[in-house]
Formats: sequence, C-alpha cells, structure tokens
Amino acid sequence: MSDTAPAASGTDYSHTLNLPDTPFPMRGNLPQREPGWVQQWDEQGIYQRLRAARVGAPKFVLHDGPPYANGQIHIGHAVNKVLKDMIVKARQLAGFDAQYIPGWDCHGLPIENAIEKLHGRGLSRDEMQAKARAFATEQIAQQMADFKRLGVLGQWDRPYRTMDFVTEANEIRAFKRVMERGFVYRGLKPVYWCFDCGSSLAEFEIEYQDKKSQTLDVGFLCAEPAKLLQAFFRDTGLPHGSPEGLEGRPMYAVIWTTTAWTIPANQALNLNPEIVYALVETPRGLLVLAEPLVEACLKRYGLEGRVLATTQGRALEMIRFHHPLAHVHPGYDRLSPVYLADYATADDGTGIVHSAPAYGVEDFNACVAHGLAYDQILNPVQGNGHYEESLPLFGGQNIWKAYPAIIETLREHARLFATETITHSYPHCWRHKTPVIYRAAAQWFVRMDEGEGIFTTDKAPKTLRQMALEAIDHTQFYPENGRARLRDMIANRPDWCISRQRSWGVPLPFLLHVDSGEPHPRTPEIIDLAAQVVEAGGIEAWSKLTTAEILQRIGDATDPAQYTKSTDILEVWFDSGTTHTTVLKGSHAGAGHDSGPEADLYLEGHDQHRGWFHSSLLTACAMYGRAPYKGLLTHGFTVDGQGRKMSKSVGNVVAPQQVSSKLGAEIIRLWVASTDYSGDLGIDDKILARVVDAYRRIRNTLRFLLANISDFDPAKDAVPADQMLEIDRYALSRAAELQAEILAHYDAYEFHPVVAKLQVYCSEDLGAFYLDALKDRLYTTAPQSLARRSAQTALHQITHAMLRWMAPFLSFTAEEAWALIGTPINGSPSIFTETFLPLDTPNAALLAKWTRILQVRAAVNKAIEAVREQGQVGSSLQAHVTLRAAPEDFALLSSLGADLKFVFIVSSVDLQPGTELAVDVQPSSGVKCARCWHWRDDVGHDPAHPELCGRCTSNLFGAGETRTVA
Repeated sequence: MSDTAPAASGTDYSHTLNLPDTPFPMRGNLPQREPGWVQQWDEQGIYQRLRAARVGAPKFVLHDGPPYANGQIHIGHAVNKVLKDMIVKARQLAGFDAQYIPGWDCHGLPIENAIEKLHGRGLSRDEMQAKARAFATEQIAQQMADFKRLGVLGQWDRPYRTMDFVTEANEIRAFKRVMERGFVYRGLKPVYWCFDCGSSLAEFEIEYQDKKSQTLDVGFLCAEPAKLLQAFFRDTGLPHGSPEGLEGRPMYAVIWTTTAWTIPANQALNLNPEIVYALVETPRGLLVLAEPLVEACLKRYGLEGRVLATTQGRALEMIRFHHPLAHVHPGYDRLSPVYLADYATADDGTGIVHSAPAYGVEDFNACVAHGLAYDQILNPVQGNGHYEESLPLFGGQNIWKAYPAIIETLREHARLFATETITHSYPHCWRHKTPVIYRAAAQWFVRMDEGEGIFTTDKAPKTLRQMALEAIDHTQFYPENGRARLRDMIANRPDWCISRQRSWGVPLPFLLHVDSGEPHPRTPEIIDLAAQVVEAGGIEAWSKLTTAEILQRIGDATDPAQYTKSTDILEVWFDSGTTHTTVLKGSHAGAGHDSGPEADLYLEGHDQHRGWFHSSLLTACAMYGRAPYKGLLTHGFTVDGQGRKMSKSVGNVVAPQQVSSKLGAEIIRLWVASTDYSGDLGIDDKILARVVDAYRRIRNTLRFLLANISDFDPAKDAVPADQMLEIDRYALSRAAELQAEILAHYDAYEFHPVVAKLQVYCSEDLGAFYLDALKDRLYTTAPQSLARRSAQTALHQITHAMLRWMAPFLSFTAEEAWALIGTPINGSPSIFTETFLPLDTPNAALLAKWTRILQVRAAVNKAIEAVREQGQVGSSLQAHVTLRAAPEDFALLSSLGADLKFVFIVSSVDLQPGTELAVDVQPSSGVKCARCWHWRDDVGHDPAHPELCGRCTSNLFGAGETRTVA
C-alpha cells in the first residue's frame, strides 16, 4: 500500500507514464530542410571524413560514367546518380573504402551544337574552343548543384572533367599506347555520317527508327550483249532465232534500291555467285533477274514475260553494263562491271545490288577487292548533305530533296521500271534523330581483327575482338542478360572510326604528308610533344601550334610545306572510354586499385552497352588486354505510369528539381530504391504519392523507436543478452535474420527487395506486433526496471541496425536521426562513417517458436475483431480470452506464463489444454485501470489510488511487477 495521500477520482496519471519523447518530428519537411543538410555536409567535409574513417580498408571503386556537361539534369540523370550513390554508401557501410569521383564529358558535338545555337555557325576554331570550355564549366556547376541536392556524396570539390588539361594530355598518351599495340590505322572507308553533326559517327552513336523511302527498280543497259547471251546459252544454244536477233534487243540488269540518291555514284553491280539468275523476255527488252523473284518483279513492273534461259551468278562475272544515266549526260558515260558478292540475296528486290562504293561498307569492300583504287571511288556527297556542284544533273541539291528529280529523270529516259513508298528501319543519329548515311572518308580507325597498324612497337598477342570477347567472359553482369547483349555487339561490330571533323575535342596529333597522306615518320615524338603541350595549356595550346613550330620543337629540319597538320579530333567515346586510365590511373590515381586499371563496377543505362561500356572495354583491352571493370550494372529508362516515354509534347515529363522542391529529394531516392531498375522505371504523381505514403510509414516507425530510447544510455542501461526478456531476444533474432537478407541484397546491388522488406518489417514485425506489444512495458513499468531497459536495449540495437539499412537510400532521414542517437554518443559526424551493426547470429529455435506464437496471436486477433464488430468490446484490452490448445501449442504458450496476455494485448487469458486451437472471447469482468488501461479485478485495491490496479501501484510505489517473457 502507498503512504501517499488519497487520490481524487478522475486523477490524470499520464505524468506517471514513461511517455515517448523525441525532437525527431513526425513531418520531415524535406523540401525545406534538405538544402541545409547538403550545405552542412559540404561545410563539414563529410566526404573527406568518410575517407579518413576507412584508411587502410579494402577499396571499392564505382567509376562514374560522365554525363554531358550540357543542359539541366533530367529524371534519368537522377536515377543514375542515386543508384550509384546507394551502391557506394552500401559498400561504405559494409566496411569498404568506397570512393566516388563524379565526372563530366566535356568535349564533342552536343556542346559544339549548343555553342552554335548561342553564337551562330562560322566561329573560328579558337573561338569555338574558348566558348565551349566556358560553357561546359557553367553547365558542370549547374548540374553539380542538382546532383548534390539529391543527397549524392562524392568528391565534389575535385571531380574529374574530360577537359581538364591533365586528362586531355593523358588521353593523347592513351591513344599512343593503343597505336603502339598495333590497332591504329588510317584508311578510306564508308563510315556513318550525320549531316547535322557534320562529322562521322561511331557505331554506338546510331539508333534505328522507321523511315519512309522510295524504292526504285532501275535498268542498267548491257554494254556487252554477246557476253551476256553466251553466259546464258553456253550449254543450251540459242532459242528460236539467230544470235543477232537477240543481240539487237535491249538487255537490262535490273537493280532494286531504297537509296535513289546513290544512283549517281554507281560504279558496279553485285550478283551472288550461287543464285540462279534468269533472262526474261518482256515487251521492254530482256531482263536479268534472280529466278526466284521473276514473278514478283514482273507483277511490280506491270509486264508479261517468259524465262528464256537461266544460269548461276558466277557465269555473269565481269560482264559490263552502262550507267542508267549514261545516255542522258556524258558525265555518267561509264561502265559498271558485275562483281560477285555473297551479300546479294534473292530475299527481296531483284537479286542484283547496285554498288556505290563510297556509300556502303559491303559495296566498298567488293569494289576494292576487285581492284578499284581509292582515288577512283566516286564520292559526290559533301559533308553537309548536298551533292558537289560539279555533279551532272543534280549538282548542289540536298540528297534527300533530290529524290524526285532522280526518279523523274530515270522515268523520262526509260530506265525506271517501278517505284513505290515503303517504311523501313533506317539508321539515325542518336543526337539529332535525323537519318544518316554511309559516306567514304579518310578516317582514323581502331582495328578489331588482324591487320597492320601504324608505328607498332609492342604488338598485342591477340586481336582486339578476341581480347574483348574473352574479357566479357570474366565480367559480372547485373542483370546477367547484359552479357549476351554486349557480346553480340562486340562480335559483330566493324572497325572503330575514332576520328571526327570538329573543333572541340582532344586532337589527333598528326602531321600528314601533303602528297601521300602518310603520317610523319617521327609521329611518336610528335604525340609525346602534343601531350606535353596540352598538359601545360590544354587542347587550345596545341591548336595554336603551326606545323613549322611542331617540327622545330622536335628538332626536325623537314620543310614544313611538305606536311599539313591534322585538324581531326578523337571522338568523344574515346574521351570517356579511356577514363579508366586518364582518371583512375591518372588525375585521380588514388581512387584506383594498385593491381590494375579495372574498377569494381561501371553503372549506366542499358543503352551504354553500345556506348561507354563498349568504348571502355575496347580501349582497356587495346591497352592492357583486359576489361577496365569487374562488373557492369545496367538500368532501364524512365517512363510515365502508363509506360510511355517521357515527352514535353505529351506533358508527362517529371523534373527532379520540381519533385525535390515539392516533396523532397528523399522521395526521389526512395522511388529509385523501390523500383526494379532492371526494367523501365515508371514515375508520375500517383506513383510518387504512394512513395510518400511509404516514406511516412518508415519515418513514423523510426520516430517511435527514437522516442522510446531517448532516455537510454547504452553504456549504463544496456541489459546483457542472457538477462533480456524472451520477446526482446526474439526481436533481435528477427532483426538479425532480416539484416542477413538485406546485406545479401546489397551485395547483389538489389534495392527494391530491401525497401519492400523494410516496409513489411516496419508495418508487420514492428508496428503490428513487437512495438504494439511493447508499449505497456515501455510506458508503465519503472523507468530503470529490467523489463523496460530490456525492451530499450532491443529497441536501441534495432534502431541502429535499421538506420544503417535505410541509410543508402533514405540518406537525409538517416543522418537526421543519427544526429540524435549517434553523434551525441560516439561523436561520429555521419552514419556513413559507421558499418552495418554486428548482430548476434539468429536463434533458429527462438524464431521458430515465435513464428507459431504469432500464428496463434493472429487467430486470437481475428476472434477479438469479430466480437468488437458486434459491439461487445472496445479495445482488445477489454477482452478476456479463453484459449484451448493442442498439446504442442499448449506447452509453447504455457512457457510464456502470465506474460501471455501482454503478447495478445488483452487483460487476461485462460489457457486450457485441448485437441485443437479454439478461441473464445468475452468482455472482461474487471475494471479498467486509469493508468495502464488493463481491465483487472484488483483496480481500487489501494484506497489512496482507487483508480489504479495492483501492477500499477507496484510499478509506481513498490518493487515493480515481474516480467519474464514479454
């Protein structure tokens, strides 16, 4: 009994409870508070402190694929950077020295195009370079601010930029190494050419889109009819009539093409040696067509005809035909010989391919193989997409707009047999989304297969294709299907054209002989000089040097007039593709592994199988014979909630800046983490609303945890594991079990299962059970009691563990909470200086036992809910439960003793043996305690406190109740 004065009826006992208290607010107010945390991270130098915390730890290097320093970041950028940040932070928490050096791609066409839009075309090389460098610098500052706003931690005070002088110089040195290994050569070849770029394109700068084209069936008049007839009638003799009779009739090889603009540049015809060709008699003359296509062709031409003879394609080799415009203008008065080529097929068209070697790789190879010299190849299409002025009939015209004139000219002069419009897949520039062509140009290439390179001093033992394919086999892919995609691209790709005809980029430092085009014999020294000059003054310094000055600097007395300085630049994929060396082993060498250039991980969108992953693999294999990465991770593109591509015209674009200012960057981070990035990532207002709800549930759980350990000092108050209550030990075992799953997901770079499991853990394991069952013990027992401190010991460990689980994606929230429970205790400035909390091995027997108890609890709750719906009880505490259980369950539940009621959150339980589980719920016959709200028969046992039950008076004024399990 208490010796205090009697309490008046209706006394408020809330002040006697251990009510939760925390400055951690229910509402995050993320848009308002996040910028302050970003600033605080900067001012405190958190990234540098993270590095100091991991001195001597194993390194983990995620090498940043550089975005273009051009324009505001979009939601795709946000996905990419947040994914990288989550991986780096998870590795940091796993105990690695997880470094992250953000980078930017600063050269190339996108920036040149932006400068031309701002300042017009026609800028001098010096003006373009100066304006491009200033523009890229401005863009980097803007993008950096947006990336930091997303909570991305990295070496922002010293990122890498491909336009840094030392990086530009190291790229030249990397090029020299590729050259020394025997992979570089100069050649005339058809390469992809974009008229809008005004430059050649690499294979990975091409995307395929549908395009409407006019097909043409065009007749080439035979210049050697006797040879043609001999080929067809060698074994059978001539049909009715004399040879002269047939020779006097027009004979045509009919070709089919979708590129009318190439007809003016025709120089040969290609037939397949194995295909059977027919000589078909028609009112318009004798036509040579692939036999399987005769019927379809005649129907297309609106002609009747019959096959006079057949022969295999090889019999027609080297028979010559007139250009179809030879009788129209003397400028076309030339002959096109038949060359045999396997790429001519009888799948469609006529089975005969017209060959314009300047505008097709196969055409080029076939013509050169048959003896056509480079200087004989006709190339009338200029870099801007217009024919040269001297081209007969069509000079000066844009090639796409010349279609009608070409078709009409062929029709007017009886060489057009048919034309129709089709829609087909056609290569486009991935920047301008405009059609590209193949166009022959003298370019620098990296060779994929056997062949001679220039200035080879350390020839690689294998071809580049062989090394790259072997490297793919030794690379981890996330997801695994990326392996086949990259392998197919490497297996089938042509030689890599690495030269571009632009101003803003790293120079190809060659002096070329004005007559032969051959590079200067002291080219290796010239390349070394270029690297020195660029390292001191950037690419601009090299650009300003004259041929005479270069020769003077290397001590060469050759007449400068004999050489011209190349103005080509290395294509931008060589820039970013060599950062494994120019950055990781160059400007930021401390970030790379000592054992080699490979990073642990490259992470980009899946389009980079043909982009950065591709070029990085080729350059590293060329230089070192191995891949620059141990693993490749790819993510999908962002789409709206309906799966549609984002478009300003559709109005479904989601800007990360707007989401951050309205909802908080934390919501973007949680959205990225909760979405399966292996496919496309859907985002819209409805999806974000669901993410906000998920964030609130996690935050509220965290707030409850923080509030209930606010007076807990682990150094003084922690309870040893063997003295903790059983339910608390179970809760820690469950947390350890979950942590093992979460860490396995993090090791595999999987985030959406972590978010899903964390949400379930907060709502079910904690919210629906453990925390709910714990409230009575936390609030009503004595502050220093074993029962309360045991609960707080478990909650303290769970809170610390949970903060680490969520920190990679909910970084702002984790740091906010860490300031309350981490920094005050051990002075740690950031949760990311910590590691994942060591938890005891899960107790399998305890987990199994409580799994069954929770199943029984679910049955009890269902029965209580049924009674509540009938209005017989209010809260579950008003219920008295009679529980009959089969022997195994009876023993299990009996082990909880009097604490069974706390597990079920009822006022009393009558446990009885039975044959199967049966639950009966009745309203309690007791009285509700004004303090603990339990319905008990001993309420009022102390006259001084007539509204309190015996356990509350004991907890307040006596020795306190004894808890053993819950």
